Amino acid sequence: MARTPPLDSRGRRDSRTDGSRLTPGEGAPPGLLRGLADARLARAIRQMHGQLGRPWTVAQLAKISALSRSAFFERFSRTVGLAPMEYLLAWRMAVARDLLRRQDLGIAQVAESVGYASASTFSTAFSRHVGEPPSRYARAQENARTG
Repeated sequence: MARTPPLDSRGRRDSRTDGSRLTPGEGAPPGLLRGLADARLARAIRQMHGQLGRPWTVAQLAKISALSRSAFFERFSRTVGLAPMEYLLAWRMAVARDLLRRQDLGIAQVAESVGYASASTFSTAFSRHVGEPPSRYARAQENARTG
């Protein structure tokens, strides 16, 4: 007796077992690459990355993606593995860590670069996310670099 092929992510039968009909991102774990493989989400992700200092809202990102706010939020969360604003915070903090490693920018400049209006607000967010204030993080990176 022949087995019925399983349904793919769109509810279609796929007789191939090698996954060759999968579109980019299908079957992959949630994350940035899977988000970029989704044409609608990719527009919002590129905008977030390209305009990191902009005070983004879910409504703005949903509009860029041509989705309702709730559909965008659910699709982004499921595909990327984080809610949109959580992803934006994580991306901002990753960029901030990179900028602080360079030692050629002050805390206020880094804060502005990643979308914070004040150094103190940025320092609070950075401390919560990274576990130490940005000034201490920068010193530790400098010490690690110079030995």
